[in-house]
Amino acid sequence: MTPAKPVGETPSATGRWFATTHWSVVLAAGDSSSPDAFAALERLCRTYWYPLYAFIRYQGHSVEEARDLTQGFFERFLAKHYLKGVVREKGHFRSFLLLALQRFLADQFDRATAAKRGGGVTFVPLDAGPAESRYSRAAAAAPTPEALFDRAWAESLVQNGVEELRREFEADGQGALFAELKPYLSRPPERAAYSAVAQRLGLSSDAVAMAVMRLRRRYREKVRAEVAHTVASPAEIDEEMHYLVELLAK
Repeated sequence: MTPAKPVGETPSATGRWFATTHWSVVLAAGDSSSPDAFAALERLCRTYWYPLYAFIRYQGHSVEEARDLTQGFFERFLAKHYLKGVVREKGHFRSFLLLALQRFLADQFDRATAAKRGGGVTFVPLDAGPAESRYSRAAAAAPTPEALFDRAWAESLVQNGVEELRREFEADGQGALFAELKPYLSRPPERAAYSAVAQRLGLSSDAVAMAVMRLRRRYREKVRAEVAHTVASPAEIDEEMHYLVELLAK
């Protein structure tokens, strides 16, 4: 995944960066003649299936129905040309995807025949147990299916950022360091607790404190990069970041 470019990047470089965001994935998936269309669709499915699944479950569908409808929604993207004519500059990817799902659910034929589909590739896990546990906890606090979708979307973006960070550390041979410091991504630094971590890692407490500071900074960069992949221009990143933080604070 392409990392976020620093503030002050030149317009031409910024244009190249946004050429690789999810909007370009959407456009590629909408072009049936593109050899990358299926790969683009698969990426969408594997990244964003849970918020869509949660939205469908909140509408009153059973676990099996929600799984089939989520799977069917992505499978029908290409077959029904849902992505034809998509304009990258209009709206956030989050809003576009939810609107496309609502349009799909309104199609009574698609809904009635969801269980009969089967494109040969499974994007939604056959065992929906973990997703269902996550949904049960979240649904109790969500006033509307749209609110649930947005919250799940925010959580997915953050989780993607964490996974990107984990892979980055492991690639550098620092998987053990990441495992020790990961808890400090979601809570304020506690210097008093660093001594135990330092002892396990063979570092000084000051070195651990510095590593935590760097980890948290890199974490913010990763999440910002994830957000950047879902908006149409750099000017929208801060707005979407602010909305994401508000969602997770509720």
